[in-house]
Amino acid sequence: MPSRLRKTRKLRGHVSHGHGRIGKHQKHPGGCGNAGGLHHHRINFDKYHPGYFGKVGMRHYHLKRNQSFCPTVNLDKLWTLVSEQTRVNAAKNKTGAAPIIDVVRSVSQSMAQPLSQATQ
Repeated sequence: MPSRLRKTRKLRGHVSHGHGRIGKHQKHPGGCGNAGGLHHHRINFDKYHPGYFGKVGMRHYHLKRNQSFCPTVNLDKLWTLVSEQTRVNAAKNKTGAAPIIDVVRSVSQSMAQPLSQATQ
């Protein structure tokens, strides 16, 4: 937008530029960030952020989140882990023996737990 169309051009000569003489346009009139959550902004915090203040639950010191890390792969995607050649050979095989797919090694330990996808 060109400068000549901006609101500030209209406000030239009007002392407070629309911000009022008493309240004034100042840096952070309500405080910076979450200031006043227990005081002058309490209604907002109680209404939109209930439970923001206070403690809940037990403390777990030095929590290591990746100890139980076990990503998943859906069973319907299982055939994508083997080569096309293996898939063709399995289809031709008349004995009905399916190829063994090592899920963990196939995807270099990025997926370890096979899951079935629920059909609705």
